[in-house]
Amino acid sequence: MKKIALVVGATGITGSNLAQELVSQGWQTYGLARHPENLPTGVTPIQADLFAIDDLQQALQDVAPTHLFINTWVRRATEAENVKDNATMVRNVLDVLSSKKTVQHVALVTGLKHYLGPFEAYAKEGALPETPLREEQPRLDLPNFYYAQEDEVYAAAQRDGFSWSVHRPHTVIGKAVGNLMNLGSTLAVYASICKHTGRKFIWPGSAAQWEGLSDVTDASILAKQLIWASTTEGAKNTAFNIVNGDVFRWKWLWPRIADWFGISAVGYAGAVRPLAVEMQHDAAIWQAIAQQHGLVNDRLSSLASPWHTDLDLGRPIEVMTDMKNSRTRGFSAFQSTEDSFFTLFARLRDEKIIP
Repeated sequence: MKKIALVVGATGITGSNLAQELVSQGWQTYGLARHPENLPTGVTPIQADLFAIDDLQQALQDVAPTHLFINTWVRRATEAENVKDNATMVRNVLDVLSSKKTVQHVALVTGLKHYLGPFEAYAKEGALPETPLREEQPRLDLPNFYYAQEDEVYAAAQRDGFSWSVHRPHTVIGKAVGNLMNLGSTLAVYASICKHTGRKFIWPGSAAQWEGLSDVTDASILAKQLIWASTTEGAKNTAFNIVNGDVFRWKWLWPRIADWFGISAVGYAGAVRPLAVEMQHDAAIWQAIAQQHGLVNDRLSSLASPWHTDLDLGRPIEVMTDMKNSRTRGFSAFQSTEDSFFTLFARLRDEKIIP
């Protein structure tokens, strides 16, 4: 039977890289987004609003996917609103596809807030999990939109009889302009501003993150695991952590990133120095950089998400993950983290996103 993929959230870091990998493996691939622009070659765009079920039904009337990949979320002012709206989006697309009876597998991408807590209580003292983070660790006793999304998938799987997988990446490294959680591109833009202005490349985070072990998730390795889990019998109905497979310390990687850009690095110096503060007046500087170098985007706010980088790098514990569930089932892909960053930086430069 032909494998037909519907990628929900196809313009983000996860979705766009997944769609590209699916096409390269010969899948018929549809990419759904509110603004499905600049999708990888070979992806059929579908424009729809996940909150407007009539709109969604119309957009999907001629689409009968065998595999559904959900890579989308919205952030609201409170976690109660996050739970409500993120559950609604997942439920709506599952309900619209239910009557088609073609879906064999649903893969949902969430993340490490499953273990570290929602935005309102993220990695707070007194509620810190043991690391490495393991898939069998129980849910926290807190509202969390990741749990709400999972529950929608579980309920629909019981109703419709498809298999499922949940994928929990650490910070995802990859290209996606306008993404709300984009550490790699944020650091590239910050480093470019430092080079232009002669400023130091200042570590914004905590001592624990600077000194401790960490890992990240390349978008390409996440895509590989998503496809593997959706097509491997022994991987069905399981939750998976997904990271590159190596570990590093930021005190080692930070100066290497600075060297790539030809700037001077400053490490942890006794206090957190948030990137959101460091970059708060840089919008006009970025416009000048973009004009000087003929860059494709002069809006700093659409390229960098310092608030999210601060969230990750400011955590009071080292954070790394265990990949037992997929390793013991045969998933062996590996990616060098240093290469993840440098490959991204080179791509951003080639595509005139940074100078």
